[in-house]
Amino acid sequence: MATAAAGLAPAKEVVEKKVELLKEIRAHEVAIAELDNLNPSRAVYQKAGNIFFCKSVKSVITTEQSNRYCIASFSGYFLSLACIV
Repeated sequence: MATAAAGLAPAKEVVEKKVELLKEIRAHEVAIAELDNLNPSRAVYQKAGNIFFCKSVKSVITTEQSNRYCIASFSGYFLSLACIV
């Protein structure tokens, strides 16, 4: 029984990691949708570390889309590893 419980622990961690990654992807999707509704001439502040920088809406959308793509590709890689285990 101890081995069965030990086998379930990694599976639970995989599910928790998948949920966290999906939450991050969803947060980026929401941010992109909100930015799409802004006037293109409006200034937007983007946080980098502890500092906020004034940028255009278009550049912030591009950054958010690339961040979402990186997280999505990482989650796909992570999920493929989970299938191997």
